[in-house]
Amino acid sequence: MRTAYQYKLKPNKEQVAIIELWLHLLCRQYNYRLSERFLWWKENRCAINACPLIVPIPQLRDNPDYYSQKKDLVNTKDKFPEYKLIHSQVLQDCIKRVKLAFERWFKADKNGQRLGKPRFKKKSRYRSFTYAQIKQDCIEEKRINLPKIGKVKFIQHRPIPDGFKIKTVTISRKADGYYVTLSLEDKSVPTFDSDVEPTPENTLGIDMGLKDFLVTSLGKSVPIPQYYRKSQKRLKTLQKRLSRKKKGSKRWLKAVKAVAKQHKKADATPRRPQSQGNAHQAVADKRKDFHFKTANELLSNYEVIAHEKLNIKGLAKTRLSKSINDAAWGQFLAILTVKAVSAAPPQEANAGQKIMAVNPRNTSQDCSNCGKKVPKNLSQRTHSCPHCGLVIDRDVNAAINIKNRAAGHPVLKARGVRCNSRTVKREAHTIA
Repeated sequence: MRTAYQYKLKPNKEQVAIIELWLHLLCRQYNYRLSERFLWWKENRCAINACPLIVPIPQLRDNPDYYSQKKDLVNTKDKFPEYKLIHSQVLQDCIKRVKLAFERWFKADKNGQRLGKPRFKKKSRYRSFTYAQIKQDCIEEKRINLPKIGKVKFIQHRPIPDGFKIKTVTISRKADGYYVTLSLEDKSVPTFDSDVEPTPENTLGIDMGLKDFLVTSLGKSVPIPQYYRKSQKRLKTLQKRLSRKKKGSKRWLKAVKAVAKQHKKADATPRRPQSQGNAHQAVADKRKDFHFKTANELLSNYEVIAHEKLNIKGLAKTRLSKSINDAAWGQFLAILTVKAVSAAPPQEANAGQKIMAVNPRNTSQDCSNCGKKVPKNLSQRTHSCPHCGLVIDRDVNAAINIKNRAAGHPVLKARGVRCNSRTVKREAHTIA
């Protein structure tokens, strides 16, 4: 089993200078190796239906792959001695990133979609580097020993679980400082492949929304926090200042950092007195913390959680994009899925549970009691069925429909409806 722990680093000025130098050199190396692959691809491709009759034949070159580029790092160190300051495994990881980026361009993902062409990175866009291996005793009294950087202070807010070994270490730069991410592994803990069968008793349906963050099939609602909107007043002021600066200037860079830090801060005017640490907690971190706590609460009571299979990217392009991005449904569902299907330390999450995505079509329109379709506008927040007389909240009705589709309601099964698939046949309406 693999998991990751992230801690805040507290490097001194010399260590900050080393980290920034490494990031700058690695960014240059990444762009150079990517340009090598682009040059070879450009010289050795030709469209079948657009091949000219007369064309100069370029000098044949070997295809620059991962191993040839990694072998060429020796020549890079001879020509540019500053690269000798970087740990060898960190340099090799930079080549691996080029390999992965280039392969994703040609290979389709599990949905059959290909990603876009890799882009060259600016200095501000290359923000992390990774040690592929590290000693297990690298942590000593609130310090982590990073090869060729030294012993760096860090805030160890939680101990590493017993039995887990450190596999990789990643140093990343964020708006409020530097962080270290430890990838941990314990082979004795199996990864669960849940075989739990959804039933009406062990299944909970949740309906994601913008009025409430989610509503369960039991009628319980979780209010939406809207962390971004609460910090929007200060962001508006900082972004106005940024728009007046000349792009690329020193003052422009300072304004960019101020905007980035504000994205990491909480509401500037809290409703009640808070400590300074809580008042400046990151917006992104507070949102993630809210998602983890909500996911834990759901998984602590039910074995199967059912939700709609939403097109979040498409919804984020509508006029509700700000609210949808602030709610971050995708991040929450990803956290919920990972915590359910993976085995984790007992103090963190339940394991071996199941998350199911069902067809979202007409979950708000169909009656959860009789199955008849009851058309309603988005402004109508109450479901009132003229056929069976059921009157409940619109979101609760949708959550119950989601639960019934996931659990495979007996009446739906008798009519041959595949509730767990993407398609739901319209001839099955009646639900007892």
